[in-house]
Amino acid sequence: MPAPLTAVVLAAGLGTRMRSPLAKVLHPLLGRPMVAWVVHALQALGADVIVVVNHQEDAVRAALPGVRFVRQEAPLGTGDALRAALPLLPDAGPVLVTAGDTPLITADALRRVVAAHAGAANPVTVASFEVVDPTGYGRIIRSTSWDGGAEPPRNAPHTPGSSTSTAPGGTDGRAHVPRHVRIVEQAECTPDEALIAEVNSGVYVFDAAYLRAALPALAPHPPKGEFYLTDLVTGPATVVSGFDATLFAGVNDRAALADARLILRRRVNRAWALQGVDFADLESAQIEVDVTLHPDASIGLGALVAGKSDVAGMVGPHSIVNDSTIAAGAILHAHSIAVGAVLHPGAQAGPFARLRPGAVLLEGAHVGNYVEVKNTTVREGAKANHLTYLGDADVGEGANIGAGTITCNYDGFAKHRTVIGAGAFIGSNTALVAPVTVGAGAIVGAGSTITADVPADAVALTRVPQKTTPNLADKLRARNRARREANK
Repeated sequence: MPAPLTAVVLAAGLGTRMRSPLAKVLHPLLGRPMVAWVVHALQALGADVIVVVNHQEDAVRAALPGVRFVRQEAPLGTGDALRAALPLLPDAGPVLVTAGDTPLITADALRRVVAAHAGAANPVTVASFEVVDPTGYGRIIRSTSWDGGAEPPRNAPHTPGSSTSTAPGGTDGRAHVPRHVRIVEQAECTPDEALIAEVNSGVYVFDAAYLRAALPALAPHPPKGEFYLTDLVTGPATVVSGFDATLFAGVNDRAALADARLILRRRVNRAWALQGVDFADLESAQIEVDVTLHPDASIGLGALVAGKSDVAGMVGPHSIVNDSTIAAGAILHAHSIAVGAVLHPGAQAGPFARLRPGAVLLEGAHVGNYVEVKNTTVREGAKANHLTYLGDADVGEGANIGAGTITCNYDGFAKHRTVIGAGAFIGSNTALVAPVTVGAGAIVGAGSTITADVPADAVALTRVPQKTTPNLADKLRARNRARREANK
């Protein structure tokens, strides 16, 4: 059996370029902190994960259940961060090391690096990739023999063959017999080395025994006295190449964070689409990681589905769903918001509806444009199609709520409930002053203010009698014009 995998995630940095009081590795991506994407990929490999922390360490610890932590006491570089983890490392076996600000790394990519290390005799394995412009990256430098003669020019073409530095299945088209591999940072490159396109990914696998011997011997680099992880790659090593550079992209500022979010969004959406979810646009919809989608669910252009939402129905364009359930056959129309709400089969809300926590729409219930529902059950077949507020209420089966109706649920001190019976009709522009009950089948006339219970089948009307005076309009307009001229 292969030795158990230990993984160390370097997550102690401040991240000043994020220009935020929040630690860089805690910035969220699709409902998951950046560093948690890295940890999640490692846990998919069954790794025992150790996270090195310092800045806002309590918050980082709280965000990552199921892992171990170690504190880097001072920001003295990546080598020092790994050295802080040394007491937690096993005596033998592979140790994978990566950064906490690379949320695009995948379990498949990491698995390939670990497999290459297991299949080689070298104590060090490093993943590499090639870029058109390598500026800023550490260059992979290989020391080789060439047909028994002198070392070939760097980046010279090679013929296929065996290589102990390029892992099986990850060849880069160059075959040579390497003796050593080292990583040279940008500032220390010679002119020839600066032209090398193969660069360091920041993902390594070390033998634990090698780390126990090499880490204490690391020397600090002037002028800051920092210890570099790359100094551990100074001898026989395996290089796993041919990766997509995107996998190792570090997030150091808000622009890179937005780029990572875009890539992850499409990756997550595509995975759901392959499971039968219909997306109007894979690029613009955003599905957070704790969401559950079902086959035949429909996600509109620019929709956001967050929290622990469960969606089997339709989420319309530019709508927001958070911690809500949209059952099969239910529709949340365009530009609507559902937070802590439940839509049963056949229920509809929107467009431009707002469903707040505790809103429950049972089968066939309709809530229309500019209707707000909070802590209210709208029962089967009931309708509130326009410009209405239903708060702390129970709306009975088949009831019809006219435009402009409001439940006056708050008296300045406490919330009170409104109960509307089955089949009741509430006329437009009605105020229901809670606590109040409108009985089944009752009718409330438009423009009423209801302060007392209405019995079943009763008709309630509190409208002020209309007074009409003929031929008065022109006189009023003339009087108003005269007043306006007098005040100039």
